[in-house]
Amino acid sequence: MTETAASFWEARYADAERVWSGRVNRVVAVVASALPPGRALDLGCGEGGDAVWLARNGWTVTGVDLSPTAIARGRAAASAAGLGEGELRLEAADLATWRAPGEYDLVCASFLQSWPVPIPREDILRRATGFVAPGGRLLLLAHAAAPSWSDHAMVHDHPFPTPEEDLAALALDAAHWEVLVCETREREATAPDGSPATLLDAVVLVQRRPGGSPEA
Repeated sequence: MTETAASFWEARYADAERVWSGRVNRVVAVVASALPPGRALDLGCGEGGDAVWLARNGWTVTGVDLSPTAIARGRAAASAAGLGEGELRLEAADLATWRAPGEYDLVCASFLQSWPVPIPREDILRRATGFVAPGGRLLLLAHAAAPSWSDHAMVHDHPFPTPEEDLAALALDAAHWEVLVCETREREATAPDGSPATLLDAVVLVQRRPGGSPEA
């Protein structure tokens, strides 16, 4: 396959008026609400649903996504919410090479999975540990299984990481990091035909110890 992740995701966003709901992920909201607002980084921010919510709730947010169209929609959503660049800055960039301009109190990577064109996901997650400030937290959310309504012949080769696999990918030094959550959670959803369904999410939340090194 010669198609790149950048071209695939740009076409995915450009071919639809909207790809995601624009609502904040419940786990992101719960984790952020339990913390004093600070600096937040949303890796793979898409159309900005989580990033806009964080900024509206007092966080100073940076969001990064591969698709310029997704970033443009996120900026429009930020503008509609009355947010300026001092509150929310969105950038189109490749997370495989992007470097954060500083450290953040909360770093989120929500459903940073790419099918059928893969991305170096484990490397991106590992690099994300270097963006976390002392005392800060890194939150990873992933699809742990295909939706019940999916065509299994279409998704049989799609990787669905367990929380333990995502935690292992971070290669954390226990002397510098504390694991707060590593579990699979069920989430209620609605299938395309309108029937109720359940999704499985892998949830990992780790905290950099104050004074600890960001990387192993």
